[in-house]
Amino acid sequence: MVIYVGLLVALRLFGKREVGQFTLYDLVFILLVANALQPAITGPDTSVVGGIVLIVALVGVNYLVGKLDNMPRFHQLFTPAPAVIVKDGKYLAGVMKREGVDQAEVEMSMREHGIVDMKEVQLAVLEADGTISIVPTTVAMTRTKHRIRYHHRSG
Repeated sequence: MVIYVGLLVALRLFGKREVGQFTLYDLVFILLVANALQPAITGPDTSVVGGIVLIVALVGVNYLVGKLDNMPRFHQLFTPAPAVIVKDGKYLAGVMKREGVDQAEVEMSMREHGIVDMKEVQLAVLEADGTISIVPTTVAMTRTKHRIRYHHRSG
């Protein structure tokens, strides 16, 4: 219980992002915390202090990496560039295959943007955060608060 409360306090102090806004660094942080704190949660009472030390160390390193990410060169190392996957109503099959995106995901994003026909898509871009942005051919653009999260498929 102490470890859980300690982790919640640390995340509250240093992290303002929502789960949907997690970066690659946040994912690595969560995986490391889960692995490192397991003995403190399931082990003897003497491991609680070690767990608190691990929380402070990992949250501190994650905070530092978040600050380094504000530097353009560091950011470019770990953040992929956006990729155009549809141009002028035509799928760019090579790019889609390389990025692991299929037509169904693009079509889902189109529907979320109120677009039903591929001819209405001037541009579709797989953003660095995994969302698919759609630029319609029409001047009037329908804007929604819904964002499609792309999940990489292996194989």
